[in-house]
Amino acid sequence: MSTTGTAARLRHLRSSPTKARQVLRLIQGQDIESARNTLALCERSIAVELSKLLDSAVANAENNDQIPADELFVSSAFADEGPISKRFRPRARGRGTRIRKRTSHITIIVSRFADEELQRRRQAEATGPARGRATRRRARPPRAAERAAAREAEHDHDHDHDHDHDHDHGDDAAEES
Repeated sequence: MSTTGTAARLRHLRSSPTKARQVLRLIQGQDIESARNTLALCERSIAVELSKLLDSAVANAENNDQIPADELFVSSAFADEGPISKRFRPRARGRGTRIRKRTSHITIIVSRFADEELQRRRQAEATGPARGRATRRRARPPRAAERAAAREAEHDHDHDHDHDHDHDHGDDAAEES
């Protein structure tokens, strides 16, 4: 994966680069649609800002380079340190400790898939969703259900599983009345 492509930068984001890098690692190398889904499902608050930045990078590629969004992927994503604001917090015995309010500069670079990869993706899209791992799981019934069905078939006689004693409560109630 090369870093040549269309970039979008977010500067002076009031969040530490360490927190941003954790989320950026999730989307690196993904196509745009799955990167958007990943950011939408990410619980970290910085994912909202990164989602906006990803949309900006895609818009830059569409408008400046005339590349459709479905042909793009996140080729590179990184977070650099920005300026650090230093504050002091009063502590015991007249002391003060330094608080560092970190900022970050985030860059997302989107690139066009190679022609072979685009052909492979279009071919897979044309054949349908039968290639995905999740679809294979849905097509085959779960093994636990198969075992339960087999047990049910060999254990096919009527009796009450709720009681361990030998008498039937229905017959006693009928005889007493």
